[in-house]
Order: sequence, then C-alpha cells, then structure tokens
Amino acid sequence: MTHNFNAGPSILPRQVFEQASQAIVNFNDTGLSILEIGHRTPLFQAVLDEAVTLVKELMKLDKAHEVLFLHGGATTQFFQVPMNLLNETETAAYLDCGVWGSKPIKEARQFGNVNVVASSKDKNYTYIPRDFAIPENSKYFHYTTNNTIEGTQMHFVPETNVPLVADMSSDILSREMDFNRFALIYAGAQKNIGAAGVNMVVVNPEILGTVTRQIPSMMDYRKHIENGSMLNTPPVFAIYVCMLTLRWLKEQGGVTAIEKINDQKAALLYDTLDSIPVFKPTVNKEDRSKMNVVFVMEDPQLEKEFLDLCKKEGMIGVKGHRSVGGFRVSLYNALPLSSVQVLTGVMKHFALKHA
Repeated sequence: MTHNFNAGPSILPRQVFEQASQAIVNFNDTGLSILEIGHRTPLFQAVLDEAVTLVKELMKLDKAHEVLFLHGGATTQFFQVPMNLLNETETAAYLDCGVWGSKPIKEARQFGNVNVVASSKDKNYTYIPRDFAIPENSKYFHYTTNNTIEGTQMHFVPETNVPLVADMSSDILSREMDFNRFALIYAGAQKNIGAAGVNMVVVNPEILGTVTRQIPSMMDYRKHIENGSMLNTPPVFAIYVCMLTLRWLKEQGGVTAIEKINDQKAALLYDTLDSIPVFKPTVNKEDRSKMNVVFVMEDPQLEKEFLDLCKKEGMIGVKGHRSVGGFRVSLYNALPLSSVQVLTGVMKHFALKHA
C-alpha cells in the first residue's frame, strides 16, 4: 500500500479518483467525457453551482461573500490582490512567516506601499510572531494561515478592524474558522479541495472598486463575479474534482468532523516525534502546523537511511523541502489516520535500531 504524504499536489479521497475517472469516460451517463462537455452548457453549470453551494455551506459563509473558481493558482493572487485592492499612494500590511509570505510582499510592492508588520525570518521562520500591531490606516492585512514549507500555522485570527486577506492554500477547510471575518480568501486547490489547475477565491465585494488604476478584465474580481467564474473557459475538470472533493468532505460530516481527525493525526505524529530522541521537530510547539509536520534528525547522517526505509514501506513525499531540508509529512484532509499510524510505527522501529 502507498502512503501519500506529498505536500501538493497531494492525496485525494479514493472515491473522488473513482468518480472522476468514470466521468472522463462517461460523464453522468451522457456518453460524453467531462473533458469534452461545453463549459456553458447546463451539464457544467450544474457542476459549478454545486461546487459553489458546497463551499458556502462548508465555510458557513454569509450572503455577502462570493465564491470564484479561477485560473492561475495562488501565486497569481499574490499580484491580483493588490492590483484590485491597493492604490499607489496607499499602504497594505503584510505578515512575513515564510516563503509563501515573502513572495506576496514582493508582488504587492509593484502596486503600492507595503508595511511588513512582523517577520519570523530571524529564526528561519520557525515561529509565528504575536507581538505585532496592524496600523488602522492599512488598506488591508495579508497573511498566510499555514506555511507549507516551514511547518508553522496561525492558530489565531488577528483582532483588527482592517480588512483581512488570507492565503489558505494549505489548510483551507481543515479546521473550523469564522471565514466571514475575512474580506478575501484564496487557496490553490491541490492540497485540501481538489486537483491542481484551479484557485478558489472567496471575496466580499464591498472591498472591491476602490482603486483608480485600470484593471485588465481577466484580473478584475468584479468581472469574474459578474460572469459567474466564466469570464473565459474555466478549468472544467479541475473544478469538477473540487466539487467531488467538497461533496466527499460534506459526507464525512463537514469541517467539524474532519478537524477532529486532523487533530488526531497531528497529535499522534508530534507525540511520537517528541518521544524519540532520534528526531527533532524544528517549529515552536505553540506554532506547529497540523497540516505540514517538519522535522530533522539529531544525526543528519541517518537521513538517507530513514528515507530509504520510508520508500521501502511505501511512503511517498517524506523528504523535506529543498530550502529547509530534513523531513516533511503532510496530513491533509484525505490522508487516513492509518497512514500516520504506519509512519509512526516505522519511526519507532528506526529509533530502536539506532538507540
């Protein structure tokens, strides 16, 4: 059996694979493939409508928020957000807690002023700053809720009257949150909500329409809202996989139910790491991610042996990101608890061998 700990594109539910593969051959008994149906037909409109409805239901969104499925992935949002929200003379506040926090800062500076209110770069992004103030005159405050590479996670939502903008790519729908507190949320699909190729945006339109610059139509959130995510041909198959994954999540009991399972997986892995001297977590305890567990070995010379053992036992995606090293284990929604149990068993066996 293969245990998929990849950081993204990542594991999806087995039933989603089965349903999606069937739809490639024959979508809803139409005799057509999902890959060839017209995007402006009732067939696909029903898929898109269900996906949007499921997002609103699972996130408990109010009527003010709109849901979009767009091209470009989360990286496009690094510049699309300030393009739509920030004038040249205005200032946006940003939090820098890793690679995916620093890249949006670089992009935003092309459109206006950026105030980096706090950074954890001084300790290699191994913690989340808490002692920071968000100036009330900030146009918005942007942060990344979960740092996939460094293994840190924001376990609180900042208290502020400034509009909140969040990149939730790697922990969207993995835990309960008051999503209505955010003016704009974006998330690449390929971790918790679907396949690579589509980006989900949740936006309150009240935040739009204040910039003076001309925005190209494809970059203007208002145009996408007006056209129901079909300003141009949308990524049909990727949206379909999102719909199936969201449907699966609802069947599991929604976010509340999946959060309990995610807590179990994270607790088991961190408890194991903390009890075995061979391994060493790199992140402050209070800031540890429940989605991406990052750790190293006390003796780096043992790393290859452990990776080889993981490969032998059918474990994929355990090697750490090239910029951090060590190991990274991703615990996204679709990963079963049994895979973590197998991994921790292997870790204990390895530790006994090298005690």
